[in-house]
Amino acid sequence: MAESATRPSSLIHTIYGEFVRRLGDWISIADLIALMAELDVDGPAVRSAISRLKKAGTLLQERRDGIGYRLGPEMGPVFDEGDRRIFGSLEPARLQDGWVVAVFSVPESERSHRHQLRSRLTWLGFGNAAPGVWLAPARLLPDARRMLERLGLSAYVHLFTSDYAGFAELRDAVSSWWDFPAIEAQYAAFTDEWAPVAEELRSEPQIDPVLAFRDYVPMLTQWRRLPYLDPGLPSELLPDDWNAVEARRVFVELHDLLAVPSLRHVEKLTGLAQTERSAG
Repeated sequence: MAESATRPSSLIHTIYGEFVRRLGDWISIADLIALMAELDVDGPAVRSAISRLKKAGTLLQERRDGIGYRLGPEMGPVFDEGDRRIFGSLEPARLQDGWVVAVFSVPESERSHRHQLRSRLTWLGFGNAAPGVWLAPARLLPDARRMLERLGLSAYVHLFTSDYAGFAELRDAVSSWWDFPAIEAQYAAFTDEWAPVAEELRSEPQIDPVLAFRDYVPMLTQWRRLPYLDPGLPSELLPDDWNAVEARRVFVELHDLLAVPSLRHVEKLTGLAQTERSAG
C-alpha cells in the first residue's frame, strides 16, 4: 500500500469522511483511538495526527460526552466533493461532451498561488497542455469552479469549455498532457493488493463487522486519491490496456461487501447513531 495511504492522518480523514459525518460529525478521542487501534495505529500516533489536523482546521476540539473532535466548518464542501468523485459515476467521459480549459496568470510577487493552482488542478485531474493552460473533461467544470472559489483562487483563472479542433492527433496529444504510466502504476498497486481480498471475501457467507472495518478503511484510503489523479478521459483516448477498469471493478465489489458492516461496527463501538440527514 502507498505510504501516504497508511499515514494516521489519512486513515482519520477516511474515518471522518465515511463514518463520522453520518453520525453527527463528532467522535470522542477515546473512541477514535479505539478505532485506530484496530488499524494497528497506537494512541500517541493518533494524538499527533489529530494535532496536525487541528492546526490545518480540518478538526475542531469540542466537549460533548467527553473530549472529542468535530469537522471544521469548511470541511463539508470538501467531503461532498470527495463523495462525488469517489462514489459517483465511474464511467469514462464522453468525447462529444468536450473539455474544460483553465488558463491562469499569476504575478511573480504572488508565485505561491501559482504553485497552489498547479497542484490543485493536478489533484482535480487536469492535464497540463502548455504553461498556464490546463484542461480536463468538461464534466469536471463544477468541481473546478467550487475548488477555485473555496481556495480564493478564482481571480487568477479563466475557465472555458471547448472542443478540440486540431492539429495533432488528439490521442497522441492527450498522452503528453497526462502521465499515464504514473496513473496506471497506482491502479496496478491497488489491484495487486485488493483483488485477492475481494476474491477471499466473495465466498464468505457473512462478513464480520470488525474485520470488514479493518479492510474497508485502508482500502478506501488507498482508493480515494485515484479518482482525482485520473480524470476519467474518454475511452477512445486511453491506452488499449488501460488498467483502471479492473481496479474500479475491485473497488466497487469491496465497497459493496464492506461499507455497511463497517458502519455497523463504528456505530456499535461509539454508541453513535446515524443522523436523519445522513440516514435519508
